[in-house]
Amino acid sequence: MPPTSAGRDDRIELRATKKEKRLLAQAAAYERLDVTSFIMRNVLSTAREVVDRAERLVLSERDTVRVRELLEHPPKPTAALLAAARRRAART
Repeated sequence: MPPTSAGRDDRIELRATKKEKRLLAQAAAYERLDVTSFIMRNVLSTAREVVDRAERLVLSERDTVRVRELLEHPPKPTAALLAAARRRAART
């Protein structure tokens, strides 16, 4: 259930045409919600999906197997990696 308006203390301003505003008010009334609750209920789930897609990396089965193999049996460090580690250690 969405949080009540009593728990909301930040403000978002939104511009809409009169037609869009009437449509939102009508839809909210059908759902027995105020316009803010109606918008938040319908937009927050989409926002969560967008953030989830952007922050999660989905690997194919082949890539999953490869990552698991590399974690279980990491390759020996290359000369370039060892040199970079020495330079890093020298800076600290």
